[in-house]
Amino acid sequence: MPHHASRYLAEGPRVGVRHFTQEDRAEFTARVRESRELHRPWLFPPDSAGAYTAYAGRLIEDPTKAGFLVCEKDPESGDVGAIAGFVNINNIVQGGFQCGTLGYGSFAHAAGRGLMREGLDLVVGFAFGRMRLHRLEINVQPGNAASIALARACGFRLEGFSPDMLFIDGAWRDHERWALTVEMRDSARPRRGGPRRKR
Repeated sequence: MPHHASRYLAEGPRVGVRHFTQEDRAEFTARVRESRELHRPWLFPPDSAGAYTAYAGRLIEDPTKAGFLVCEKDPESGDVGAIAGFVNINNIVQGGFQCGTLGYGSFAHAAGRGLMREGLDLVVGFAFGRMRLHRLEINVQPGNAASIALARACGFRLEGFSPDMLFIDGAWRDHERWALTVEMRDSARPRRGGPRRKR
């Protein structure tokens, strides 16, 4: 069942982003199962009803997390069609830090079409706007070329290398650390009259 555009938190020409709901369980897990070859060995999103219920519950209820579904817009009606992927902000810290860590994944039917580039950019804008975050980080395994390309395309810069950072698929994995701040994003965008916003 399509989701009406009023449920968007932000939208671009081809996608809208909205929060996870428990009602997305069946479509999300079906997309994960269709996308195993694309995701492995980098990503292991929930592929069963029980796993999704727990996963979405954390994103919905935990104030240190925020989950977003990237949904392809129907060109005829403007309603949201298939879920193209997801972007999660984890480890959100407020106060003097105002930072979060991004994780994301595309589904197989949407891969290579630029939908996640648009969706990630929308989530970054939402995080720096309504969520009032100042800095976002992406930790990605060095061999994950598609994820690195997406981070770079959205303006993130490589800041460092973290050996044995995360336990994934049975082993501690090295990660590259990419980051973006409000100021970096603002300076990379063309000015359209008037001063840039100050925080």
